Amino acid sequence: MKKYEDNKIVEPNLFATQAKDIEVSFEFFPPKTEEMEKTLWQSLRKLESLRPSMVSVTYGAGGSTRERTHSTVSRILKETALTPAAHLTCVGSSRDEVDEVARAYYDAGVKHIVALRGDMPTIGQAYRAHNHGYSNAADLVEGLKKIGDFDISVAAYPETHPDSANVDADIDNLKRKIDAGADRAITQYFFDVDVYFRFMDKVLAAGIDVPIVPGIMPVTNFKMAKSFSDRCGTSIPDWLERLFNGLENTPDIRRHVASMVTAELCLRLYQGGVKNYHFYTLNRSELTYTICHILGIRPEGDIK
Repeated sequence: MKKYEDNKIVEPNLFATQAKDIEVSFEFFPPKTEEMEKTLWQSLRKLESLRPSMVSVTYGAGGSTRERTHSTVSRILKETALTPAAHLTCVGSSRDEVDEVARAYYDAGVKHIVALRGDMPTIGQAYRAHNHGYSNAADLVEGLKKIGDFDISVAAYPETHPDSANVDADIDNLKRKIDAGADRAITQYFFDVDVYFRFMDKVLAAGIDVPIVPGIMPVTNFKMAKSFSDRCGTSIPDWLERLFNGLENTPDIRRHVASMVTAELCLRLYQGGVKNYHFYTLNRSELTYTICHILGIRPEGDIK
């Protein structure tokens, strides 16, 4: 039912207002098998039609996927019109080794880096910098800027990184990364828009004025999402668990629920002025493509 305010019709439906000027980017991980590679490239080709600002390729814990990351990024650069961004971490490598990888990317034409501290190879293992390596992400950003004019994204944590003492320490760390030369931050995923906006209040109060792009994670496997969220410090709302209750053996319905929940999250962010979104695709295109369609992002030539 429509409401009337000051003689104007106000649409109560979240989907009634057409979102405009939205920019999206997508994250993928390097495939381990031939079948996974096939899935990745099918997804890349499907999402390429949506003209994302960039696509990033992750870097495994402890640098475990270095060669596969480099191979995937290089192929994206050569075979698509997409702008690839390579993840790069400090873990398990000396400065010279990291710099060598960065120079190889720069020389190949890959000018966008997602600079991260990274995680240790063993889950739960305390972070320890390489004796001759970059000590943290801010240090890495500073080093990359000396190598070339990279466009650098870094990580931000609306609900505080598990290794941070508190939110203020987290904000201070983010500011160090920005002051070192990072161009934007991409957040860890979250499920409550208020979490993002409260975080942004603190970011702006700290004098950080670069874009803080929300990371968006569509959830289809609730059990897996909860396990990962527990490790990375992302809170799971009770309502989300209730939505997935009883759907363990119905993957099609889970996908419908995921697209609805994630599209609503994005539109509520849009109502708050957010126009950039970074989707964690898990190398699948269907959900991300569906959500982008709802947001009004369509292949060129499609009716909007």
